Amino acid sequence: MKALGNLPKFVEVVEVGPRDGLQNEARPVPAAVKIALIDRLSAAGFPNVEAAAFVSPKWVPQMAGSSEVMAGIRRRPGTLYSALVPNMKGMEAALAAGAGEVVVFSAASEAFAQKNINCSIAESIERFRPVAEAAKTAGVKLRGSISVALGCPYQGAVEPAAVAEVVRRMADLGCDCIDIADTIGVGTAGAVQAVFEASAAVFPIDRLAGHFHDTYGQALANILAALQMGVARFHSSVAGLGGCPYAKGATGNVATEDVLYLLHGLGLDTGVNLRAVVEAGDFITRAIDRPNHSRAGKALLAKWADQRGEPVCAA
Repeated sequence: MKALGNLPKFVEVVEVGPRDGLQNEARPVPAAVKIALIDRLSAAGFPNVEAAAFVSPKWVPQMAGSSEVMAGIRRRPGTLYSALVPNMKGMEAALAAGAGEVVVFSAASEAFAQKNINCSIAESIERFRPVAEAAKTAGVKLRGSISVALGCPYQGAVEPAAVAEVVRRMADLGCDCIDIADTIGVGTAGAVQAVFEASAAVFPIDRLAGHFHDTYGQALANILAALQMGVARFHSSVAGLGGCPYAKGATGNVATEDVLYLLHGLGLDTGVNLRAVVEAGDFITRAIDRPNHSRAGKALLAKWADQRGEPVCAA
């Protein structure tokens, strides 16, 4: 393992709360609330906000208003607004909505691919070939996302070589960046380093990203392990919102506030204002009446309330 000092000086934090964080909510979240959240996150300085998904509302009802959301946000220069797309219909809608990056997805487990997208891994990649070509023609970025890269709810363990093979297929597709996602949050630091070592053998590590859920409380440790491998791009969700509709029991993505607290504590630059993110997390959890799962966020909110002389709730 590399020394703690050998870390990237700048880390790109991709905020996925508006899409990945809200997609699993049972109650509809109004477009106005999503727009207000994205505007707050933009103002906080994120270089990339995953804002929408152009998928069938039959399968992901929360994303039904994505065109309205994309039309209503205040676009900050320097922020890339991403959208998940499952096919050419979604791709066309994303381009019409002004997405600067489109996200295609597969899995590291054949069992999960069949449950999630009803086809094999190889078939899923081929389905995205026209999407990839359209992205290149339109001049928008193409990102690939690989689910269950550290473990599958149906298959169990996933070998690093299997992940690297999907990375290779996505690289051949023309992806500019590829996400390694621990969808059910079972990964540990050693396994994370093994997966990134295998993946970096077929794709540049500076174009790989870590996407960690915190089901077993390992997400921050996994981020540190990936940082030590040279990974400098991570996904997180404000207030720890999220889950996976196809992975029952999986908790939300690692909380953005906690990730920023870690990175800034290590002296790494993110370009993101932590206080603004904490306030965004407080806003969205109040708006949708959900607990705030960020430990750093809750601690800082309590600290600031105490400094203002306000009563602090211990709950």
